[in-house]
Amino acid sequence: MKTYGFAATSCEAPLAPFSFERRELRDNDIAMDILYCGVCHSDLHQARNDWGWSQYPMVPGHEIVGRVTATGKAVTRYKVGDAVAVGCMVDSCQTCDQCRKGEEQLCREGNTQTYNDKDRITGECTYGGYSKHLVVREEFALKVPETLDLSRAAPLLCAGITTYSPLRTWNVGPGSRVGVIGLGGLGHMAVKLASGMGADVTVLSRSNAKEKDALALGADRLLVSTDDTAMAKAASSFDLIIDTVPVKHDLNPYMPLLDVDGTLVLVGQVGPLNEPSTVPLIMGRRRIAGSPIGGIAQTQEMLDFCGRKNILPDCEMIRMDQINEAFDRLERSDVHYRFVIDMATLTPDTAAA
Repeated sequence: MKTYGFAATSCEAPLAPFSFERRELRDNDIAMDILYCGVCHSDLHQARNDWGWSQYPMVPGHEIVGRVTATGKAVTRYKVGDAVAVGCMVDSCQTCDQCRKGEEQLCREGNTQTYNDKDRITGECTYGGYSKHLVVREEFALKVPETLDLSRAAPLLCAGITTYSPLRTWNVGPGSRVGVIGLGGLGHMAVKLASGMGADVTVLSRSNAKEKDALALGADRLLVSTDDTAMAKAASSFDLIIDTVPVKHDLNPYMPLLDVDGTLVLVGQVGPLNEPSTVPLIMGRRRIAGSPIGGIAQTQEMLDFCGRKNILPDCEMIRMDQINEAFDRLERSDVHYRFVIDMATLTPDTAAA
């Protein structure tokens, strides 16, 4: 299938039009027209090779919503016209203990990422959602509830599941006390989801500038992390803290906020952090943990939960040709709270620009 999109050709080059071919449908594949694609901070990291494993040319995008246009002969879950979604992974071994448990994101052989990875069968590079079409095995496509606005649902496939998964892993529900560090693309979803689960939610921010936004998103309060008096008063007041900050930062101010057996979960920063002190960990039996996305079953659970609760990200719609400006704004944290590309703006003329 010949298609087109926008790609990075090096860590220094802006994204530009790119034509390429998707594979022919295998028996268990579906083909889809991409309608909307979210813009994730990890897209920026990958395009600029911040993590050191980028391959070029690279078509980013792993928050994908579209409609099925064709199915392989063995496909049973979807039919032409169905609204479907694809997140951060498009394959896994399907046979290891983690895959059998529905934890494909933790596949012992490594899951196949939606972009900047290699197809498990052919070894060809995977290309993501900043494109017109996608081919994916049906087991890694998800059903979009009819109650969800397709134009706003795409960021649920990364920002949504990345924050939903630790909330479920640590059994958040009514009575849980949850802190959220950072109020960006991930953080605002953590607030909405934790609130939807019935938790008492506090946003932690360096100033009170975002207090109005935090409350509007469903938080019960905002705690200013640079206010030493307020932070001391909040000691031992959280069961779980979701840390969504995507850059190197200091965890030490947050550890005393956890109650006994409390956990601070990192979902934003991939890479080094400032050196943490073990004193609050040992003396309070507290933990620092990490969490990636969830598995396919949990991602479907998250979509269904959002469908029941009408939980959607706050989005700013952009054209495909605005992606480089969006990347610049993302780096400045100048977005409330997630960019979504309207893929109807990606036309043959745009792709030839």
